[in-house]
Order: sequence, then structure tokens, then C-alpha cells
Amino acid sequence: MAKGNTVESDLPGLIIITGLSGSGMSSATNAFEDLGYFCVDNLPLTMLSTFGRLLVPSNEGKAAIERAVLVINIRERHFLPQFSAELKKLARKSLIPFVIFFEASDEVLQRRFSETRRPHPADNGKGLLASIRAEKRAMTDVKRLADLIIDTSDHTVHTLRSLIVQTFSPNTDGRPLKVEIVSFGHKFGNPRNVDILFDVRHLPNPYFQKELRHLPGDNPQVIAFFNKQPEVKETVDRHVDLLLYLLPRYLREGKSYLTVGVGCTGGRHRSVMVANAIRKALKAKGFEVTVTHRDIQK
Repeated sequence: MAKGNTVESDLPGLIIITGLSGSGMSSATNAFEDLGYFCVDNLPLTMLSTFGRLLVPSNEGKAAIERAVLVINIRERHFLPQFSAELKKLARKSLIPFVIFFEASDEVLQRRFSETRRPHPADNGKGLLASIRAEKRAMTDVKRLADLIIDTSDHTVHTLRSLIVQTFSPNTDGRPLKVEIVSFGHKFGNPRNVDILFDVRHLPNPYFQKELRHLPGDNPQVIAFFNKQPEVKETVDRHVDLLLYLLPRYLREGKSYLTVGVGCTGGRHRSVMVANAIRKALKAKGFEVTVTHRDIQK
């Protein structure tokens, strides 16, 4: 049987993350959550077998939890000698977890703890380096049981996430990047948490056309007005080209959400039309895109 309760291809259904404090276990857990795994941090080792029951299919053929990641670390030091025995208990339930051991060099671990100013969980009163080395000794037997050892010394949060996604996702991209486009009026203030902002106040303004002033930017008459202006199409095309260049790179760096602001003076005409046009173009390229017109009713 494949490792764990496999639900897609040969991906493990049960993963145990363990390793050295400060080696990136939390960052890895976040990546697994993004991939749809049910994650439990610091599960008592004595509950491992009990938790495993949730991954065993019932008489109806479906398990309560399909994929899970459990994090077990040095805080479980009193039970670590039983780690091997607990894995054997799971095997008797036809569950063979995939064990990942995270580590890093002494120098890197020292720097990470110095930057976060958090105490080392294996602190023995003899200093940070002594604590790091004591933990390495304590985890030696656990490391030998690992199916995969990841040294994060040269990894950033983003590159570690990319590694997890490439290794444990059914597709190399993991979950798709979600793009939200927000049209708005500058006179009402910029929206918060915008990653990219386009200002389209240079475009012809339907507000100065008496018959169009009261109509929103998604009205067919207003759209027809814009379609007669060559610079509108050029603006949209240039913005779309830039986004098609940037979005795969944001995805590569582990970004899950991107907010694009499109602003004009009042947020009723130009920004609405351009935001809708960008959404249509990005969706045609396979991106997941939503649009919010913040000021269209003002």
C-alpha cells in the first residue's frame, strides 16, 4: 500500500513533520495547508495512533480525513524514544506515514533564533549553540527514520514553499494564484492592501459627455464610447501584458493572493471599464480573477 491513505496519484495521505527547532517546520506546515492537508501542530506522540484512525476508510469506504500533516518536535522529548514504536502501531492499521525531517546548520539556526529572540525549546542554560547541539543529539534516532531529510540552510520561506509544492502537489503550481481587481475613485482614497496600482485618469472621461455622465462604466453605451478611443485599448493591452509577465513570478514566490487597483477620478467610468477588460483578458489566460467596483454607486 502506498504511504498513508493516498488520495491522489502516489502522494502520501499522512505526513509527519519533525526536525530541529528553527529549521522551517512551521513554514512547511503552512505550505501543506495551502495544498489542502489537515495540519496539526505539536500533536502528542501518544495520540498518533488514535489520530490515525481518522485516516482509515470507514465501512462506507471514506475516511474522516483524507490527507493530514502532523508536526512532532523536541517539545515531545519525553516520548521521542517511542517514536519508532508509534510508527509501528500505525503500520498495523495499514497506515505508513511519510516522515520528513527538517534541519539546518548550527550557524543558520543561531541566526534565526537571534533574529526572532525566541528561547530555544531545548535551552539547558548553557547558551543557544549548546541548546541547538543538544537537540540534534536528542533527535538522532528520529532522523534515521525519516523518508526525506530537508536542509533549509539555504532556503527562504518562498523557496521552501516552492519545494514543498513541487514535491507534494498533484500539479507543480499548487493552488492557483487568486487575483482581485478593485476599481476605485482617487477622490475617495486608495483601497487598502493593493499590490499593484494602475492609474487610468489619462484616458478620455465619459463624465464630460452629458448623455453618458449618469451611466456606469459597464454600460454598453459607455463601453462603446471607450472602444472608439485607440488609447483605451492600448492602455488595457499594456496593463494586461505587464500582469501576464508578473503573475507567474508572484506565483513562483509563493503568493496566493494578489490585489490590483485600477483608479480614475470618481471610480464610476474609466476604472470600471478597464478593470472589467483586464479581468476578461486574464480569465482567458486561465487565471482566477474577481472584480470589485468599490465606488461605482457613488
